Amino acid sequence: VSSPEPFGRLFNQGYIQGYYYEDERGTRRPAIEVVNQDGKPAAEVQGQKDQQFFHDGQPVTERYGKMGKSLKNAIAPDDIIAEHGADTLRAYELYLGPLEASKPWSTRDIVGMSRFLSSVWRKLVSEDGASRVTDDAPDDALLRLTHKTIKKVGELMNDLRFNTAIAALIELNNAIKGTSIPRRVAEPLVLMLSPFAPHLGEELWQRIQGGAWKDSVAMERWPAYDPNLARDERIEVPVQVKGKLRSRIMVAADADAATMQAAALADERIQSEIAGKDIVKIICVPGRLVNIVVK
Repeated sequence: VSSPEPFGRLFNQGYIQGYYYEDERGTRRPAIEVVNQDGKPAAEVQGQKDQQFFHDGQPVTERYGKMGKSLKNAIAPDDIIAEHGADTLRAYELYLGPLEASKPWSTRDIVGMSRFLSSVWRKLVSEDGASRVTDDAPDDALLRLTHKTIKKVGELMNDLRFNTAIAALIELNNAIKGTSIPRRVAEPLVLMLSPFAPHLGEELWQRIQGGAWKDSVAMERWPAYDPNLARDERIEVPVQVKGKLRSRIMVAADADAATMQAAALADERIQSEIAGKDIVKIICVPGRLVNIVVK
């Protein structure tokens, strides 16, 4: 390793939490054996109102705590993997919330992550297993979103904000339309997805290469972004009157103070706020805010 210690810093992760069940004596009962008043497994109705729960015909109380053997509410990863796959489990856990926060587990919600990964597969691979990736140039909007996503996901990965990094990848995937996908979009998408879904990432990486076998996706460099393409063409700027937020305006990302001031004064909400008042001064911070001082 590149440092005297094998780890650069200590990071304490939050707990994964789930429902557990106690009988009238306070004895904990296995969550997987608990059913509601209609005989449905508790896992299907956890957290819903007006539910009564039973274990071997005896009433139990639903409570909430960290998942583990002591509360008898642990879920075997093998069971989830058998039904949804290892990549889905891995990505779902990282998507639950901030890494340092305690997060609620919900088996029912795993299907959402499964649908996302399946969607990526269908957009890059046809039903007969052929690659949908082409060398065509992407449209400007999709290309810009791709470079913004590369920049954003890279920054979030460095900060261990895996849940919001996955959210950015979902946004990029949703923006991909049509029966083919440009290589300049497909390859960065697979490279960014592979740390969260390594098996899917590896399979996709090999399939989109046009039949030419390449080294493992894990050996590839992180995709680079073009700062000009990653920058927003237009940004939203808050407009304040006497320090209080009164409106927001859209201006070019490189708009100067004079342009921002003109746009703020032309805004209907601001015009109504300053009507009949004298403007003392206007403070413009390019790209940040406009503050109008009146009396």
